[in-house]
Amino acid sequence: MRVVSLLPAATEIVAFLGVSEHLVGITHECDFPDVVKSRARVTQSAIPHVGSPAEIDAAVRSLSGEGHALFTLDETRIRALHPTVLLTQAVCDVCAVRESDARALAARLTPPPNVVTLGGTTLDGIYADIQAVAEALDAVSDAEELLLGLHDRVKHVHDTLKAERAPRPRVAVIEWTSPIYIAGHWAPEQVKRAGGVDVLGVAGQHSVTVSMQQLVDAQPEFVIFAPCGYSLAASLTEARRLVTSDEWSWIGDAQVWAMDANALVSRPGPRVVDGIEAMARMFNPMLFTALDKRHAERVR
Repeated sequence: MRVVSLLPAATEIVAFLGVSEHLVGITHECDFPDVVKSRARVTQSAIPHVGSPAEIDAAVRSLSGEGHALFTLDETRIRALHPTVLLTQAVCDVCAVRESDARALAARLTPPPNVVTLGGTTLDGIYADIQAVAEALDAVSDAEELLLGLHDRVKHVHDTLKAERAPRPRVAVIEWTSPIYIAGHWAPEQVKRAGGVDVLGVAGQHSVTVSMQQLVDAQPEFVIFAPCGYSLAASLTEARRLVTSDEWSWIGDAQVWAMDANALVSRPGPRVVDGIEAMARMFNPMLFTALDKRHAERVR
């Protein structure tokens, strides 16, 4: 079996299933776990890697408006890898290769690989995607063990909060800062499972832009900066820049945190449960073990 993954979350799912030896190709963004980093890189991004959030947003809108793909496939290299399984996604054309591009490429290959599309926009959807990848890779028993562990960890957080009748703080998760995007999809569920109340995001729905006034009116007690594609260091830099500005002075006594978005929020894979655990430690630190400093840092 020869697997090409066109999505970092899919790469992580393969690794967590314990079958990373089947991976022969990955995206330019795949960075976890270390074992996958030696695989061939088969994608490139047309989005600039440097620039302010506003500049990156403008570049994305310009490329999309002109009908250009934001990510390109190295078809020559993929052909040489002779994939039998191609993992792609249908959640966000801004975050990864478009499903239509992946399927068009697969149709040009001989023999055409089995295309598995990840489309989960909720926690249950992510679990279903893990199961689908496992079935395609003959790793169903591994998936059962992985999913059982993920469910048990989420249940432990729930049971701990319930037993202590923990307060449920009001939370805003910022997925982008200019314009301001409130995280949707699975992020509001992460907040809920961690013991918070998402004040603007809707589980299972797309992330949406909001005005600063909407954010102010929502009165969050926790503001979590987790810009899509950002590491903890990048999130922290952006959060520190904003909280010292006049525009964000309304935050007042709210707790402000920066998270490793790539690891814990942005990617629909097994590590979303790490994100739940990290948020639970933010909201009710006395009820859980110490927060891993690689996951999040308090800004103020």
